[in-house]
Parts: sequence; structure tokens; C-alpha cells
Amino acid sequence: MEITYSVAISYGRDLGYIEYSAPEKKANVVLANEEGKRLTEEYLAAKHEMGIPHETLMDFTKELVDPLADEESFKLALTRLWNETQVHVDWSRPVDYVRKNPRY
Repeated sequence: MEITYSVAISYGRDLGYIEYSAPEKKANVVLANEEGKRLTEEYLAAKHEMGIPHETLMDFTKELVDPLADEESFKLALTRLWNETQVHVDWSRPVDYVRKNPRY
């Protein structure tokens, strides 16, 4: 799988990451916590209606987002992951750190 984007995640005391392949339109969730992994995989497999901002903070339109369709949709869907699953996206945590330290 050619990884085009990866991001760290956490659930409970477990750290993990998600790898996304744009050419294959697939995501691989690596997380020791089975519940967190399942919730994330289910969330990424479904399409979601989201309010997408435009020109101003008051200018939103509802759009159907398929998280695996492309990299931008994947990143957009991740901004709502916490609200739906309680899985936290650790945007600033390096994935290489998480690979070496999978727990807090």
C-alpha cells in the first residue's frame, strides 16, 4: 500500500496512527485498543453529511463526504472523528514517535 498521508491518533491510554493510500482509496488503522480501532474503521468506511465552511464563518453548506474518496476528504473527515468516536487525532504528534511509543 502506497501511503500518501498518515496521522497519529489516540484512544484511552493507547496511541496509534492511520495510514491513508490515495491511489488505493484505503486506510489502515493501527491501534492496540480494539474498540477504538473498530470505531475508527467504521467511521472511515461510512459517508458523512458535514457542514463545510466557505467564505465566512457563517457560510456553510451541507455536503456528503466519503472519507476514503481522496486525501482532502480523508483529512476533512478526520476533523470530525472525535465527535463521532471519541478517538482523538493527534495532528502534531509525529507518527514515528507513536510507532516507538504506543502507550502514554
